[in-house]
Amino acid sequence: MPASTSAAPHPHPLAAAARLVMLALVAVLTLFATRDVTQLWWIALLAVAGLPSLLAPQHRLIGPLSRVAEVVVLGLAASQVAEVASIGGTVDGLGASAMLPYLAVPVTVTALRRHFSEGAALLAVTAATLLVSGALTEVGGERQIGQLGYLAVCAQWLILAALGLYAASTLHRVMAVRGEGKPQPYAEATRLLTQLRTVARQLPGATLDPGGISEHLLEELRTVARADRGAVLSASGGGRLVVLAQAGVDRVDWETTLDADSAIADAWASQQAQTAARSQSRTHRGGDVSALIVPLVAGVRTVGLVVLEADAAHAYPPPVVSRVTGLTRPAALRLEAALLFDEVRSLATNEERQRLAREIHDGVAQELVMVGYGIDNALATVFDDADETAEALRTLRGEVTRVITELRLSLFELRSEVDRQGGLAAAIAEYARTVGASGGLRVHLSLDESTARLPAATEAELLRIAQEAVTNARKHAGASNLWVTCEVDPPYAQIEVSDDGQGMADQRPDGRYGLAIMAERAERIRGRLEIRPRQPSGTTVAVVLGTSSRRDNVRGSAAPEGE
Repeated sequence: MPASTSAAPHPHPLAAAARLVMLALVAVLTLFATRDVTQLWWIALLAVAGLPSLLAPQHRLIGPLSRVAEVVVLGLAASQVAEVASIGGTVDGLGASAMLPYLAVPVTVTALRRHFSEGAALLAVTAATLLVSGALTEVGGERQIGQLGYLAVCAQWLILAALGLYAASTLHRVMAVRGEGKPQPYAEATRLLTQLRTVARQLPGATLDPGGISEHLLEELRTVARADRGAVLSASGGGRLVVLAQAGVDRVDWETTLDADSAIADAWASQQAQTAARSQSRTHRGGDVSALIVPLVAGVRTVGLVVLEADAAHAYPPPVVSRVTGLTRPAALRLEAALLFDEVRSLATNEERQRLAREIHDGVAQELVMVGYGIDNALATVFDDADETAEALRTLRGEVTRVITELRLSLFELRSEVDRQGGLAAAIAEYARTVGASGGLRVHLSLDESTARLPAATEAELLRIAQEAVTNARKHAGASNLWVTCEVDPPYAQIEVSDDGQGMADQRPDGRYGLAIMAERAERIRGRLEIRPRQPSGTTVAVVLGTSSRRDNVRGSAAPEGE
């Protein structure tokens, strides 16, 4: 059974040694009290009863049942040994003290495992067994339960065991309270990320990409239900949805507002599948249509929606809905894991950029500023006619100024992020204007961004690609003009950066390295990087995500010079 996989394959050496020591102790005490070797069979029975608990302490059934068996055998053995014991003199029943020390073994095991309720239950079972066996056993014509010595010994060991269990429980609570005041975020993060890495390696395809998981889900759903078009949507900021993936011939302008009167909003709020006789697109052409909207619920949280549409009436009867939901239930957990991983990766990337920015600002930049001040002082103290030295110092001062400018632009690039309110186009425009001004470039912007948003990780990658393209044009192209086009209409996006410089043939090797980085970023978001010459001169770098029905209307890269 599945629970057996959690059982320890080998007994813990310390637990085995403790049991052996206690068994040996009660064996010696039993022989001393009874002078009868045959009474040692109780010791053997105790060993047999405790063996399953020793071999499988983690098992949710075997461990507790074995410990219950131990205390039952212990109660019966204590009563029997007390009956035949020769110690105690006029006080009968003291012989039970030979067996009852073993009670410490099962109670201590439960305390170490923090199963304090189980320990209390074991004490109750022990007390009941001692009472029942004492009531059924006669010594000299008198019921053993009426013997003062027997009752005193049983009460003594039960009280000692209960006090030990209570002390362990109190100590655990005190340590837990103290631990709450000491935050361990990095230790917990390390543990969780280590587990995530292990699990991610075991996933089919070892992928935690929300887009890839969404595309695979749409492919599965189209095998069990008709879908002329479909999409997987997930939550974004501002009460809106973003399209993670879509299927169909044409791009669809899906409804992405959760406060609209739509089946999408109803499915998100109710966490129940919804059907509708109208399209969930904002630009549907009309005609018969059936829509099925299935929420992706992981636990109690809605992580996304699946929207399927067919150009036919009544395309989604209850049997079809049942087949679709049967596939979406396990997919919800996969998508939630991918989205959480995406968020963690984004947080880690942002933190790393901030760390690099601080290091550059507090390190190299400050040192170069001091070098600049030193050169200024040297120029001020030159009283000789050393024109050549002065000119060299001026050249060096200009070089230092250039390096400082480069560092400041690098800081700006590292700190640039897509603002939740401003959007991708605004972030790209701000960077292009800043870099253009520092490099003496005339910047021409063409921005076309819809109100819908791309996933945050996708927007971040597109911004980095645009930044690298603009930086390459400023550093290596020797251009005078820069054309930046940004069109965002989720799930479609196209970013184009063109210059009128010297083209790709004569660019420096570090420029080609930048192109390799852009290609890796585009592949990460399942985009296409296009690099082509611009006429009459220069280069165009474009990244395209998805497909657009309006792509033929996008302005070409060969823009006129005075635009």
